[in-house]
Amino acid sequence: MAMKSEILTFLRESGDYISGQELCDHFHVSRTAVWKVMKQLQEEGYVIEAVRNRGYMLVENPDVLSLNELKSRIRNRWAGKEIYFYEETGSTNADAKSLGEAGAPHGTVVVADKQNAGRGRRGRTWESPAGKDIYFTILLRPEFPPDKAAGLTLAMALSVVQAIGAECSLEAGIKWPNDVVMNGKKICGILTEMSVERDYIQHVVTGVGINVNLEVMPEEIRETATSLFLESGKKTARAALLQAVLKKFEQNYEKYARDLDMSSMVADYDACLVNRDSQVRILDPKGEWEGIARGINASGELLVENQAGETVMVYAGEVSVRGLYGYV
Repeated sequence: MAMKSEILTFLRESGDYISGQELCDHFHVSRTAVWKVMKQLQEEGYVIEAVRNRGYMLVENPDVLSLNELKSRIRNRWAGKEIYFYEETGSTNADAKSLGEAGAPHGTVVVADKQNAGRGRRGRTWESPAGKDIYFTILLRPEFPPDKAAGLTLAMALSVVQAIGAECSLEAGIKWPNDVVMNGKKICGILTEMSVERDYIQHVVTGVGINVNLEVMPEEIRETATSLFLESGKKTARAALLQAVLKKFEQNYEKYARDLDMSSMVADYDACLVNRDSQVRILDPKGEWEGIARGINASGELLVENQAGETVMVYAGEVSVRGLYGYV
């Protein structure tokens, strides 16, 4: 397993031919063993050119989501250092929670090609298709108090937007607090869940679902959801985008853990906020009201100017924010 993912890394980073002998020497294996790995990679869809006296070159990297592909790409200090991959699972959040209970380290990541019991905010469930999207959860063991955990959702939303910009050259935005959107439609949902013991966090799991290469959205969500492919007409290598998200999140998490608030990210987050300076409707169980969203504060609350001109801090909790004329 390790040799296969390392050979993939060698091929991808070299951008040129790597001689079979070089690989044999590095891994202390025979030429036949190297040839067998190349054959397996070709069967998985990688286009590898083999030229006598020159060696092997990766000509085309398909959109493969596998443990080897992920391990060959993830190069962070702790985010994804330990990684679990499932062809299909119920929910990556549930898997990460189990790993957390079993003592898995901070930064462990669970990735699935397909989820059949994914959950969103307020317990909504959905089934997700295979081979199209990114479903992953990161397990975190913060040393800060439980009341600070909500900011991790905002830090992740910002990380997804930054990664989509860096990896796909596409501009996404944030619909406070936990949705990433493009052109007024949802492209990514985030769900953070926490296990608390007395007054400290045992672990936190932050789950992310990104609509990547879906060519057709299911009818029931077509009005409110889209995919990177539908917005750009281009396919995205999911493993590369996932690594970009984890890299950005590692950086943003460290800022958050240092400051214990969003202060160093407020300007970046506000710049991505799609309904900033727009009329919004606050769907509060205590009563709906309307105002103008002005951005977030360091605690991650949405600042909304009400009709009396007062600025009200809106907590995520059970409150939803909608645009006056639709989802955003």
